[in-house]
Amino acid sequence: MRVVQFEIPGAGRRLGVVVEPENEICDITSVRSDWLRVIDVFQESERVGCGLRELLRDTISRTGIERLDYLSMLNNGPNDERPFLHLPVDHPDPHWTLVSGTGLTHLGSMQSRDEMHTAEESPSVEMTDSKRMFAMGVADGKPAGEERGVAPEWFYKGNGHVLRSHRQALTLPAYAQDGGEEAEFAGCYVIDRAGQTRRLGFALGNEWSDHATEKLNYLYLAPSKLRQCAIGPELIVGCDFQELSLRCTVLRNGDTIYDSGELWSGERHMCHSLSNCEDHHFKFAQHRYPGNVHVHFFGTSKLSYGTRDWVYQSGDEISISSDNLCASLVNGVIAGAPSEASPIRVIPA
Repeated sequence: MRVVQFEIPGAGRRLGVVVEPENEICDITSVRSDWLRVIDVFQESERVGCGLRELLRDTISRTGIERLDYLSMLNNGPNDERPFLHLPVDHPDPHWTLVSGTGLTHLGSMQSRDEMHTAEESPSVEMTDSKRMFAMGVADGKPAGEERGVAPEWFYKGNGHVLRSHRQALTLPAYAQDGGEEAEFAGCYVIDRAGQTRRLGFALGNEWSDHATEKLNYLYLAPSKLRQCAIGPELIVGCDFQELSLRCTVLRNGDTIYDSGELWSGERHMCHSLSNCEDHHFKFAQHRYPGNVHVHFFGTSKLSYGTRDWVYQSGDEISISSDNLCASLVNGVIAGAPSEASPIRVIPA
């Protein structure tokens, strides 16, 4: 099931389900005016004791539900004065959303990461830290039964303020060395009233980072991740996370300057299982606070950074697609405020 959050200028926020093959949106808010977000439906499902997908399916079967053209909405941005898409999952207060991710999870990811750091390593060093972490995942990232596997790499990106939706631009900060796309899937979660983690579904993601900064020293990985990122345009409810394909392209002035080719994600192409990644994120009590929304990126198998002779600039357009699963996630790139290139000075309170 493909769920979207959108807005009709003058009418406000809405919630909908994409109907195939008509490429229309069933406007759920037209028959349930109190449902403006996915978490509104989740709270109702929790109250009545049924599944999220079941409740959505029952609602879109109601007579009188309004329908809108989805294809035209996909081409609209938030400033077009026409219906446009919001994030597929969010919280009314962005501070209640935690954005994070795991790295070195995919069977092809170690090469990209290792190539960023081996130039600084002594030739006598047989194993970089990246290789060690990856090898740990291969050995014990898919534990059997109720055993706990080895922890994957974990990083923090920010709260809900860093998330960008379909057709919103990703900022290239003035202090950044570069921008860097990461085409992947993100898990979307909410913590229920009892403190239990509930998976809402998955969304396409662009885990926008700064690989040039990371290459300076692998200990710069943490600040290199403190960038905006994008998810959308849909929440895929009930997605089978075994084998999923991705593709990333970058356009500049209408010309393709990067094409990743087919990328693979899902458990069959990862050294960590989905459940192991989730366990090591939600084992921390501070990540299970009732009402919190979590967006967690699961890693990518290939970056453009190691093979390109260009850097991102304002006006570039990044598209991430997954055939036969959902619509593509498209984001432009814009330059950040020039003032961010100057030191931030703290003044007394």
